[in-house]
Amino acid sequence: MEFTAAEAARRVARTDWSALAAGLDEHGSAPTGPLLTARECADLAALYDEPELFRTTVDLAGHRFGAGEYRYFTHDLPAPVAALRAALYPCLLPVARDWAARLGRPAPWPDSLAQWLERCHAAGQDRSAQILLRYGPGDWNALHRDVFGELVFPLQVVIALDAYGTDYTGGEFLTVEQRPRAQSRGTATALDQGHGLVFTTRDRPVPSRRGWSAGAMRHGVSTVRSGHRRTLGLVFHDAA
Repeated sequence: MEFTAAEAARRVARTDWSALAAGLDEHGSAPTGPLLTARECADLAALYDEPELFRTTVDLAGHRFGAGEYRYFTHDLPAPVAALRAALYPCLLPVARDWAARLGRPAPWPDSLAQWLERCHAAGQDRSAQILLRYGPGDWNALHRDVFGELVFPLQVVIALDAYGTDYTGGEFLTVEQRPRAQSRGTATALDQGHGLVFTTRDRPVPSRRGWSAGAMRHGVSTVRSGHRRTLGLVFHDAA
């Protein structure tokens, strides 16, 4: 089946977005429903071995970011990647605007992803930030944030391309929240194959005595103990 924009929208609509927004408010991350079939996951993972599809490759160990490797797609995205990114953006937009209002920040995101990316490119953020990641035994990803310039969308999505517990063990998705005047809180999530996890790009609103404060968050991947773990990362702003 051809992966069309209409098919992407249909799959994205199956998620309970009210429940997902509540999960983001509570934890800073929340799962979607199924977005890709197992066959589609395998097909996307296999694209890693087609270097012409990517603008650059990052060796995590070489940058002291962990161990493993990932590649940034060019702007000529595979159909499922482009279609899912465009379908997810309007569903995430109400959360982004609500969070900005709570924190007293501007909400510069227009109704369409295309318009938002035009603004990114006009500001010099014109490189694709869509990622295909590959981990093997012993690989991991240090806690970090995917902020590539002044223009940032506050949410992003990771989609698992392999089956947890079958194709690999370990490799849980990690988030760590810095809480004001308290110890940090960590969360580990096992990703379901073909499902997405929406998570905070850099911070989220948390209640405080004075209303709302920005709770800083970082994300990473725990050590893969066995097998191979491939994921697709969807970022809704481009890189400088």
